Amino acid sequence: MDYLYHFENASLALRVVEYLRDARDLRINFVTVIHEVSGWVIRLQVQLPCMSQRALNIRAILGEFGEAFLPSRRLRQALWCLEAGESPINVMCWYRVAVVSHGSPDLREIEEFRTQFISGLGYCPASLA
Repeated sequence: MDYLYHFENASLALRVVEYLRDARDLRINFVTVIHEVSGWVIRLQVQLPCMSQRALNIRAILGEFGEAFLPSRRLRQALWCLEAGESPINVMCWYRVAVVSHGSPDLREIEEFRTQFISGLGYCPASLA
């Protein structure tokens, strides 16, 4: 089961990633977190039957904090390359996207990205709040 959602700010994205990290009974293939100017894109791939109660719960959590997302062609290609095993560094260079995390749900990588981005700008944009 594949989920792709957009979140307005880092706080919402962090809540979702924390939920996924703490859901030990989920068989997560990977979680990809990408930062865009307009917010955060999270792609989640899990091994679940699409109409199981657990799948419905995940969809409800994702829908509570964000909205289903239809990516651009460039972002679709970047996500496909990550799934195919390409390194996040190469994907960032080729497709000009900010891959914050790919693999296991990791709050630390998101927090570190926020800190470095804000310190480089000198202020905190709404998407990083």
